[in-house]
Amino acid sequence: MIELEKNYDHKKCEEGKMESWYSSNFFEAYRKENRKKKPFSMIVPPPNVTGILHIGHALNCTTLDTIARYKKLNNYDVLFLPATDHAGIATQAKVEESLKKRNIDKYELGREKFLLEAYKWKDEHHDYIRKQWDALGLSMDYSKERFTLDENMSKVVNHVFKKLYDEGLIYRGERIINWDPVLKTALSDIEVNYKEDDGKFYYFKYQLEGEDDYLQVATTRPETMFGDQCLVFNPKDERYRHLLGKYVINPADKKRIPIIADEYVDISFGTGLMKCTPAHDPNDFEIAKRHNLKFVKIFTDDIKMNDNCPEKYRGLDNLTCRDMLVEDIKNDGNLIKIEDIKHNVAHSERTDCVVEPMLSKQWFVKMKPLSEAVLKVQRSKDKTRFFPKRYEKIFSSWLKKTNDWCISRQLWWGHRIPIYTDKITGEVICSEERLDEKRYLQDEDVLDTWFSSALAPFAFLNWPDGQLYKRFYPLDMMVTAYDIIFFWVERMAFDGLHFTKKMPFKKVLIHGLVRDDKGRKMSKSLGNGIDPFAVINEYGADSLRLSLLLSSTPGLDISFSMARVEKAHSFINKLWNASRYILMMVDEGFKLRPYRTSELSFVDVYILDKMNYLLKNVKKNMDKCEIGQAFEYIYNFIYDNFCGEYLEYSKVSMKEDGRKEITLLVLLDLLKKILIILFPFIPFVTETIYLSMIGNKKSIYNETYPSLSRRKLPKEDVALCSSLNEAIRCLRNFKAENSLQPNSPVDLFISDDENTKKVIPYLKRFSFAEKITEKDGEMQYHFPSFSLSIDVSNNETILQNIEKRKAFLSKEIERSRKLLSNENFINKASPEKVEKEKEKYQKYLSEYQKYQNS
Repeated sequence: MIELEKNYDHKKCEEGKMESWYSSNFFEAYRKENRKKKPFSMIVPPPNVTGILHIGHALNCTTLDTIARYKKLNNYDVLFLPATDHAGIATQAKVEESLKKRNIDKYELGREKFLLEAYKWKDEHHDYIRKQWDALGLSMDYSKERFTLDENMSKVVNHVFKKLYDEGLIYRGERIINWDPVLKTALSDIEVNYKEDDGKFYYFKYQLEGEDDYLQVATTRPETMFGDQCLVFNPKDERYRHLLGKYVINPADKKRIPIIADEYVDISFGTGLMKCTPAHDPNDFEIAKRHNLKFVKIFTDDIKMNDNCPEKYRGLDNLTCRDMLVEDIKNDGNLIKIEDIKHNVAHSERTDCVVEPMLSKQWFVKMKPLSEAVLKVQRSKDKTRFFPKRYEKIFSSWLKKTNDWCISRQLWWGHRIPIYTDKITGEVICSEERLDEKRYLQDEDVLDTWFSSALAPFAFLNWPDGQLYKRFYPLDMMVTAYDIIFFWVERMAFDGLHFTKKMPFKKVLIHGLVRDDKGRKMSKSLGNGIDPFAVINEYGADSLRLSLLLSSTPGLDISFSMARVEKAHSFINKLWNASRYILMMVDEGFKLRPYRTSELSFVDVYILDKMNYLLKNVKKNMDKCEIGQAFEYIYNFIYDNFCGEYLEYSKVSMKEDGRKEITLLVLLDLLKKILIILFPFIPFVTETIYLSMIGNKKSIYNETYPSLSRRKLPKEDVALCSSLNEAIRCLRNFKAENSLQPNSPVDLFISDDENTKKVIPYLKRFSFAEKITEKDGEMQYHFPSFSLSIDVSNNETILQNIEKRKAFLSKEIERSRKLLSNENFINKASPEKVEKEKEKYQKYLSEYQKYQNS
């Protein structure tokens, strides 16, 4: 047993705890002694190996860890598996930036040496992520840690690619993709951020061929006009029907292009006419496919004008070309006007450059058959359950409208695409094993990061024959934010189902994003970001964990501020002080023993009944993944029932003859249960307090989660203590209403019955009553177990206040009585207003009668 220090110090509580838990193998799954337990499995959404974890990661990890510790205490063999993501484009951007600072050219360095630099970066940042995880207190099994670019993962990735390729579900084709001209690679949609940028609308004349008339068309990107293949209007638009099949002259290059009709065009937007550039716009691309148009690229990979443009513009960057072209069109008399606008523009998440939609030959996964298979399962009893349930519909909705997935990236860091070309015959081969470089040329591109992370639920468990896979797949729980349901959850679902014939997880808990107290997204530019590890340093990991969980509701964003951290810190201080008080009451040599129901006082029975109520509601909410709501019950129990009521009553109980031992036994029993219940939420402080208790084990991990008591607790005792609580509240309110200090002495009358003698010692202590007299007759306050009046006959201040109040009440009662007897009011006023007046009348009358009877 270790004596608790006077003040809570988070740094001392945290010191050595993680090392102790590691060395005791508490985090390790699938140990021999645990294999008869029911398995429970989760993986951490692998963070990118590019730096510091932010407050959103802290929320996700804390949620996962709370579930893991809760399940472990409930006798599950828990696998909480750590992993990191190689994060292809993000890491490559960071490594290239690092090389640039050292004046090292990536291409001169070469691919192999570049990859060595990338692995150095990965190792350095992985170590820092691990320290951050430890600081948060995450109970992950590091003996099974995974990395999305490790050897086993590479084998699975190649196997999966080949199987999909052989099944015709992976193909190479041309599609519009997001192109990062700085990194010179395709981007996934999640790697694109939209920002409101200043821009311009350029209005041009497209002269009708052979006519002295023109059509007005606007664009924000004049330089793309070199790739225009037609003008388009909606076939329902009567303004342009007579022009179908005619031609206009492109003012950029003087080429004739046709006028066509397609239902994509919005009649109400602008002039109802749009230019179509199939190689540089995803919607134009679809129009071109429907109308058999050409796809003409006008940019190089670094967004300079290529040979499909007139000679004078070739080699210019797109913006220089834009300015020159607009000036040339103006000189030709075909510029109508230029408008300043603000519009959403796609930027690369990694380089912040403007993303260019561009036609490119890439590798794709056919999504429709894979998505339809998942949709079929989601309509069956074997479906994955989402919390909140509404996300099941969102998930299914996205599956229904998904497009083919571009999986190739023009990078060096990542899983290289296992496609080889025979240098002699030109034959294209897909191979899981690396082929001889002398004979075969491997595809230069790598796979999208999501391709490998989507395999995590089964690949991390050594699929298909590993013991972990057999025991822990499918995962019991996946916890993630709603913003990556489409990008990650959907892909895990179709890969898991396709390759294992099972959905990869039984439940998906969706949490919101962390925002500031004004509802804004946290960002450096707004200056409202909160570094979770600065919070840990000042307030401790437990305070951070609790502040994130205090108001978390599945699927909803969290409004986070330092005020929440301070509230959490205050709660932990309350727990510390209450625990220290209890442990100080324990004399040396005190022996723990089971206690009998017959030994319990009515206040003991009451708090044990409240503990049962707590356990029932915590279980119910944890089962529904409503962790924040579960903690609300814990918070209220500790603040109100345990500290506010029972701990205070115990000070009276322990002074009664023969009550000290049983009171201490109940206090210690409750404290131990409280610490176990709180352990999943705030592990460091609860473990510290637990190790200070008599009869402790090596760790709370060696304890079992409290279960509902089977004791038959007398209901009348629960009612008696509830009546006592209400009586004390009434007396405190009475003093406040009459401008009396809380410790001002009062005299009381109490009903003469069998319950009276039990509550008198507590009433004296907490109402500061000098005299309590038992009597029959009318009383001021009525409670389920007894009645009570305040003797005000000797208190001049109270008597004056009562007379003032009675005068006010008498006046209000008379006013209300007259109003309610007025037929005009009854007939003309709304039923709600009449009912409200009746309630007011009864309330005033009841209060007046209390004063009359006191």
